[in-house]
Amino acid sequence: MSANPGLPVPGESPASWSVRRAEQLIASLTGVLSSRIVAARDGDIEEIHVLVTSELQPKQAVRNVESALMAQLGMKVDHRKISVAQTAEVRPIEVLEQAAVHEAANRRSLVFAQLLVETPRPQRVRVRVILRHGDAACEGVEEGVDESHSRVQLAARATVKAMEQELVDAGVVLEGVRVVDAFDRRIVLAAVHGVGGRSTQLLVGTAEVKESAEQAAVLAVLDATNRWHALQR
Repeated sequence: MSANPGLPVPGESPASWSVRRAEQLIASLTGVLSSRIVAARDGDIEEIHVLVTSELQPKQAVRNVESALMAQLGMKVDHRKISVAQTAEVRPIEVLEQAAVHEAANRRSLVFAQLLVETPRPQRVRVRVILRHGDAACEGVEEGVDESHSRVQLAARATVKAMEQELVDAGVVLEGVRVVDAFDRRIVLAAVHGVGGRSTQLLVGTAEVKESAEQAAVLAVLDATNRWHALQR
């Protein structure tokens, strides 16, 4: 639990409490990324180190720190005890992670959006796969005999059909898809030929069966082809 800046924590000395309040006050100032205070045991401030963004000039940062400490805490600090460092953009690690995930997603060629399995009439099944790239959607539909192995094949073929809508000078051909048991799990293995120019490349992908074998087939085809597909585009 974070400390309340208005109250001392159990066992905290008045001097430590004053230093903590000062650090939190400085860190709350506009343009300040972090602050650290070096103080004597009696709480007398010896050094103040402040990290600010490149938009805030060091002299202005010093004046801001002096004014804030005096106005809110009644602390008078010699400006010569305040050192200021500037840095380029610094973002919290959570923001950096989110940005990295978003950037990676943007680089991916296609992502799975939706899988629909319909039975238009007895003994027949229709599999509809929707993929997305940014705001664009592409759809592939395959129909065949309503049987478990057939459904997996249809899902993989519908994925390939949807994918081909994004290709201009290349194509993909499904070699095969199979559900296998490995490592105490059910895994779908997909093999696809990527055809680009005069070359053909065998692409292999896998996906663990979680929601359904049909969905895993879609993900296995994407796992096999996404990097290759991105290069073709």
